[in-house]
Amino acid sequence: MAIVLDSQRTETPPPLQLTRLPQHIAIIMDGNGRWAKERGRSRIAGHRAGTENIRKVIERVADYGIPHFTLFAFSTENWSRPQNEVRGLMQLLSFYLRREAKKLHENGIKVVHLGDLSSLDPRLQRQVNQAIELTRNNTRMTLALAWNYGGRADIVQAVRRIAAEGIRAEDIDESTVSARLATADIPDPDLIIRTAGEMRISNFLLWQAAYAELSFIPAYWPDFGPNDIDEALITYSQRTRRFGGVPNEERDSETVSADDKNGTRVDTSG
Repeated sequence: MAIVLDSQRTETPPPLQLTRLPQHIAIIMDGNGRWAKERGRSRIAGHRAGTENIRKVIERVADYGIPHFTLFAFSTENWSRPQNEVRGLMQLLSFYLRREAKKLHENGIKVVHLGDLSSLDPRLQRQVNQAIELTRNNTRMTLALAWNYGGRADIVQAVRRIAAEGIRAEDIDESTVSARLATADIPDPDLIIRTAGEMRISNFLLWQAAYAELSFIPAYWPDFGPNDIDEALITYSQRTRRFGGVPNEERDSETVSADDKNGTRVDTSG
């Protein structure tokens, strides 16, 4: 069943029949400022256009039945932007939550937040927490809003929690760290998309992105749409995910001795 957040939604084709889909897509929403500049408009007008675009992208991802979707909207480094732009971004988050929280809830979407809420205005903190509380029991899709989030800060916070809990160094492994990250209840992203043609992940989900497939889309975020989601999913479905190993069909046929420390081939010709 398609999720419809907008009664005026433009009709889009049904989702493609793909052999493999990610369980978690994360998007770095980039290019709002450049989109606005090319149109002779203010940067905040670009951010406003980007906010209006979020709904149709959520709808398309939901059409595919993908259970986890993360949007990177504001980083820990974005505070260095001009004050009026930061203020405008905060107002847009407030506007989005006021307008969309109920509709997300009605469509079974759970909202979670990634990042540090304490730096936000108390009123905005309440709005975020209200959206989280309203939707906490929904199961159709989890929408993670990464706002005031930074990958390095996330790892540092996890290390502090480990230290505070007094966990012995020899007992620390990858699962120990993962369980104390902001994404502890969310699987690592299978696919990370960045819009506007930039080819970097900009301090986003650094630990979690270890084996994510990356897709860099030329379109600015306000222009990014269902067709771009489709193309990214087609590409994803065609990739072979190795996770550091070698697929069976690509393995050499020769037998390698288990105690061959130098990796030299064993002659099996008899």
